[in-house]
Amino acid sequence: MERPRYESPVERAIREAQERGEFDNLPGAGKPLDLGDTSDPMWWVRRLAEREQLDFTGALPPAVALRKEAATFPESLTALRTEESVRAVLEDYNLRVRRDRLRPPDPRMPQLLAPTVDVENLLARWRELRAAAGPPLAEPSAPEPRRRRRWFRRR
Repeated sequence: MERPRYESPVERAIREAQERGEFDNLPGAGKPLDLGDTSDPMWWVRRLAEREQLDFTGALPPAVALRKEAATFPESLTALRTEESVRAVLEDYNLRVRRDRLRPPDPRMPQLLAPTVDVENLLARWRELRAAAGPPLAEPSAPEPRRRRRWFRRR
């Protein structure tokens, strides 16, 4: 292979790496690229999100994000220990739904509304899930407070 008269530093680094064999035996070498469905204009974004395991829930419209959150109830609440904490989460969700309904709709998008949830119904289902999971864990006891010695008694 005849080298050109001038070789940029990048081209030189690539040539030297090829000579050292650093590009040999790479995964997927000699195989065609799998581009999937290239008729979808956002195919590359979907592949990137899948490959990098990105979470785009923050980019969703608020009503869609609220609907997604409601779809996980009451299973997502099983980690909460008390009925008051479950009630607080559900009432906070309903408050966020009501606030979302007060926002003016985007004229470029169809208006989406997230439904409020029935707090008492979900509390009953949460109790059933907790009962099926087994006995509740004991509350951890607070450690005894240490007595501090005064500075003049330390000596």
